[in-house]
Amino acid sequence: MTRLLEVENLTLQFDTDEGRITAVDDVSFSLDAGKVLGLVGESGSGKSVTAKALMKLNAGNAIYGPKSKITLHLDGGPVDVMSLTTAAEMQVVRGGAISMIFQEPMASFAPAITIGDQMVEQLLIHTDMSAKQARELSIEMLNRVGISDASKRFRQYAFELSGGMRQRAMIAMALSTKPKLLIADEPTTALDVTIQAQVIDLMKDLVADFGMGIIFITHDLGVIAQTADHVAVMYLGRLVEQGPVREVIRTPAHPYTQGLLAALPHLDDLDAPLVPVPGDIPSPLERPSGCVFHTRCSKAIAGRCQREVPQFTRVNEGHKVACHLYTSEEVQA
Repeated sequence: MTRLLEVENLTLQFDTDEGRITAVDDVSFSLDAGKVLGLVGESGSGKSVTAKALMKLNAGNAIYGPKSKITLHLDGGPVDVMSLTTAAEMQVVRGGAISMIFQEPMASFAPAITIGDQMVEQLLIHTDMSAKQARELSIEMLNRVGISDASKRFRQYAFELSGGMRQRAMIAMALSTKPKLLIADEPTTALDVTIQAQVIDLMKDLVADFGMGIIFITHDLGVIAQTADHVAVMYLGRLVEQGPVREVIRTPAHPYTQGLLAALPHLDDLDAPLVPVPGDIPSPLERPSGCVFHTRCSKAIAGRCQREVPQFTRVNEGHKVACHLYTSEEVQA
């Protein structure tokens, strides 16, 4: 497989009125072309901040760690994203090689500009197309994502479209520049289940047709099971488990991953109670020492999880977990 993206030791902090907070802490992962990586975790885990870091879209008060490295492998050679500074340089990754589908498309489209004008504008910026060619391609992409009467929708505003149509239009806009990497930030959260299924099927088709890599961000492991090849589980800015999606879902190693799966309803046992992960995710201003999950973990090892940050340990081929349960003398014995 061709390596598309490498993220190494990504650390990201923000200076706020309350003090400096750590949003992403020493995160590393990679993605091959034609593959889907699911990034999973509760709200506040740092998923969206991590994704925006790939395009350097975070707020101006963001401070990247000195060892943070993001490498995008393109046809013309590797691109060191962290070294890009000017607006012209950033066009390589912002809407060029990388496109992003945001969580709420209504907030992403300008309300006073038609869908079509926004699609054409980005193509004129990122390609050498004429306005006519950009218009034709935009309508073609709207058709491609299953929007009926695309030439009519092209002339409409975002508020005139349903939630499902807006999401599809956002996907069409993101794909029209033919990016190498597509970041989908909870693209199905605001949709009903039938539209969710259509969007998931569409994403699978796009990977097959375009050969792009996709980072699919969600809090729903059920959605990830249907879409992703690999999954990375994130909690309070740290990755706690990574591996092939079927392996992780069938044999979750980290107590947090186990808790997320236990919280899902089971159609084969409708009487079974839902079991939420106990407690709440801590504020980044009150970040726990040691393993960041130990304050909510029923399996925490007294005196160790509170002090030591766990490092990744191999569970199976390609499956690894950052948990002291897999390195403690008690377990090894």
